[in-house]
Amino acid sequence: MTSTHKDALFVLVKSLSKSEKRQFKLYVGRLGVNVDAKFLALFNLMDKLKGYDEEAILQSGIVKKSQLSNLKAHLYKQILISLRLNPVNQNIRVQIREQLDFATILYQKGLYKQSLKILDKVKYLAIENEEKNIAYEIVELEKIIETQYITRSIPDRASELTSQSERLSEQNAITSKLSNLSLQLYSMMLKMGYVRNDEDFRKVTDYFDSHLPEIPMKLMGFREKLWLYKAHLWYSFLTQDFLSSYKYSSKWVDLFNEQPDMILLNPVFYLKGNNYLLESLFYVKYASQFRATLDRLEAVVSGKDFPRNDNLASLAFLYVNTNKLNLHFLEGTFEKGLYLVKIVEFGINKHRSRLDEHHIMIFYYKIACLYFGVGDHKMCIQYLKKIIQNRNLKMREDLMCFARVLSLVAHFEAGMDYHLEVQLKSTYKFLLKMNELHGVQREMITFLRKIGSIYPNELKAAFQELYERLKAFEDHPYEKRAFLYLDILSWLESHLQSRPVAEIIREKAQAIRR
Repeated sequence: MTSTHKDALFVLVKSLSKSEKRQFKLYVGRLGVNVDAKFLALFNLMDKLKGYDEEAILQSGIVKKSQLSNLKAHLYKQILISLRLNPVNQNIRVQIREQLDFATILYQKGLYKQSLKILDKVKYLAIENEEKNIAYEIVELEKIIETQYITRSIPDRASELTSQSERLSEQNAITSKLSNLSLQLYSMMLKMGYVRNDEDFRKVTDYFDSHLPEIPMKLMGFREKLWLYKAHLWYSFLTQDFLSSYKYSSKWVDLFNEQPDMILLNPVFYLKGNNYLLESLFYVKYASQFRATLDRLEAVVSGKDFPRNDNLASLAFLYVNTNKLNLHFLEGTFEKGLYLVKIVEFGINKHRSRLDEHHIMIFYYKIACLYFGVGDHKMCIQYLKKIIQNRNLKMREDLMCFARVLSLVAHFEAGMDYHLEVQLKSTYKFLLKMNELHGVQREMITFLRKIGSIYPNELKAAFQELYERLKAFEDHPYEKRAFLYLDILSWLESHLQSRPVAEIIREKAQAIRR
């Protein structure tokens, strides 16, 4: 049996919404295909299967094994054609490409004048909507046709087309350089997380400085600016300069606010930009603007003009609910945030096929922190187990590291001494193996290892000593990231003051707002 995730056709069929399946069957009907056609029968069978099962398909008698590959390829193509015809997918980008296809067909038939008329109209539509790659293709086709279609205006047209081609080529080259830089920085973020030392910082900074092109802002349109802000954003995240990440994520979102039409054309970029803005606001602990930004995002996403499809629904679920959890962390309202657990669990099951494993584990970590905040340490441990026991989490190993550290603290709070000893050994080995044993983790592990030999009357002094040691790391350029995952200092303050940790965090949030 082939894995569901390895069979592209099965994944495509299962990704279709009810309306898209209905649209496909209507499309097949318009083709005049017999209802017993093999590719339609294969579609209906795959729609019913819970997992891809080649043996079940062959036993159905729909197709012989020697013909299965061709039939699957044909069905895949027909589904894509049906999706392309679906009004839901008819955005400006698709419409421009459709007109380019029409013009190409007319050119091939020798109807040059008709082809040029379509190309001239759609070229300006492409430029207006920042589709400069397609605009360049259009100009290149215009140049080819002009060499074969003799008009009295050819001298002027030659200069005009040459100028347009050079300008679009230059802009596309700028976009390519910036998008390459942004992609490489994003890759670094996934593989190594934040910079951990001076060597990491120099490596990232040297790469950024050497690959960032010097481009006057006047030469930049919407798309060039978007990639520029993305590149700066990833550099800021990597180097833990969260004020800078706030600056560039704000610029990213402002681009869309200044050109609302771009939200319809690039809804995924709009959602991601808002998510990074919220993430930056969370890191700089700007709670009031965080709430305002989240409310504005929810209003736009739920508005009648925002595009609708399954992918956008999954992204909206991910970003809105991740940041709703973050808002409760910012304000210390852990108890009020517990209602989100059922919503998130339901959403994970609903959107699982479109959510990557890393983001699901982020949800579990945040839920674990929520339970830690209300003092339910056993539930905290249960959610952390989902991360620690996950063998598929290949990226962002820092998440795994801090999940283990939080698990240690939760075991200590829950009084699970035997489990704590086992956890200490495995966590210590894991952190050494991952080269993640930094100052904060080292101090935490040292403290928890000797906790069993500390007399109850000495415990407060031990907490005070640990607090002072960790406080020194709070503004350290490479150690402060530990406090982004777990507010260890507030936890220690709660022990020193004999008060709930949520109360400590709430007071800090109120002090910042004042």
